[in-house]
Amino acid sequence: MKNETIQVGQVTIDFLLETADSNGSLAMFEFTVPAGAKVPLPHYHEHYDETIYGLEGVITFTIEGKPVDIAQGESYFIPRGVVHGFNNFSTENSKALAVITPALLGPNFFKECAQIVNAGGPPDLEKLKMVMTRHGLVPVFPK
Repeated sequence: MKNETIQVGQVTIDFLLETADSNGSLAMFEFTVPAGAKVPLPHYHEHYDETIYGLEGVITFTIEGKPVDIAQGESYFIPRGVVHGFNNFSTENSKALAVITPALLGPNFFKECAQIVNAGGPPDLEKLKMVMTRHGLVPVFPK
């Protein structure tokens, strides 16, 4: 069962499984990133791992400073504590599946981010940082 689509800036998120669906074992969502979209700050997760599986196009994750292209049918495991972010440098939209283990990230994180990012004008980075921190993401600002 697909839940509501959450729009955060240009990125859309569709949760497929939440903590209640898996007894807290995992959360799973699809996310679509248009070509050239503005994307989230690099960050890491303190208490959960993330696995990315490519569904359409190519999404480029930067993992500990190194670019990793994830195309349709490819996957990549990002352990907790590893700094990462993503971009879509291609001319096509990309779509990927994210699996969060255990299920410590849910739709509320993205809804709270959407309120800040979709408010108009440049997003308030301090508010975004607070939301990220509250949900177990640690933002890493470029030096």
